[in-house]
Amino acid sequence: MTHETNNAGDLLVRAGAVVFIIGALGTLATIAPLFLGSDPLPTAAYLVSMLMAVGFALALAGLLRSAQAASRK
Repeated sequence: MTHETNNAGDLLVRAGAVVFIIGALGTLATIAPLFLGSDPLPTAAYLVSMLMAVGFALALAGLLRSAQAASRK
């Protein structure tokens, strides 16, 4: 068995990926009614779409933290 060590920022990158995927699904759900000709979704669906940017920022912060930790070594 191998034990993987978590580098600085790994948790942020993983959390950012999860939040990004949730935002991407929200974006798909938001634009689907536009193509299907049905009524638009409520404002909450558009707010979920904004999670893509939040997830991207979290992952970027994790990458920067990992790079900073690697440069110290």
